[in-house]
Amino acid sequence: MSKIDPARIWSLNHRLLMSVIASVASDIAALGVETKELFVLAEVDEHPYPAELAASLCIPKPSVTLYVKRLEAAGFLRREIDTADLRRHRLQLTSAGRKVMQQGTTLLSEAFGTKLGRLTAAQQAELRALLEKMS
Repeated sequence: MSKIDPARIWSLNHRLLMSVIASVASDIAALGVETKELFVLAEVDEHPYPAELAASLCIPKPSVTLYVKRLEAAGFLRREIDTADLRRHRLQLTSAGRKVMQQGTTLLSEAFGTKLGRLTAAQQAELRALLEKMS
């Protein structure tokens, strides 16, 4: 049996995710956001502070700042002063931002579902279990 190459597995996983994202990028753009901006919207509820978003998404802080400004200008995001710490801004999705986020994540989910459809139900369950074990 040949040795397992973790870099090859990582590469295959990355290629799969990038192909899913690429397959719906134009549909996501039609919603008025870039793919990375969609990921920002999807994380705001769990990570409402820009620095937390940057860490969670592994995106440089200046890039998050740029995305936040664009999303705010588009009416998808609102910045508010944190009442517990007046030096910090807390981010909140607007109703339009939540709608775009839900539509965009549905697009990604459906595209990924198509890829998953290549596996049997048992293989899908096994993949899920393995990913949960690794997370």
